[in-house]
Amino acid sequence: MLEGKAMVEDSDMPVKMQMQAMAFASQALDLYDVFDCKAIAGHIKKEFDEIYGSGWQCVVGSNFGCFFTHSQGTFIYFQLEKLKFLIFKGASTP
Repeated sequence: MLEGKAMVEDSDMPVKMQMQAMAFASQALDLYDVFDCKAIAGHIKKEFDEIYGSGWQCVVGSNFGCFFTHSQGTFIYFQLEKLKFLIFKGASTP
């Protein structure tokens, strides 16, 4: 399933959830063109929303910056093939 090795750069997700994130990313790369980052991100978000409830966000690309607030235990940033994946569940600030 994971042809290229995924490299986790940062995460506070439980290991099982990290493995699901990387599996969904690999699955999306099989389904969509590598340049269709929007479709890849949409696939991953949909899978996480179905399993863990709505509110998930996913950013996919080779060059992006971001600043966000996330719910504890729901963040992962990893690279698979030449793409970077940022997945998190949003949190409201007090």
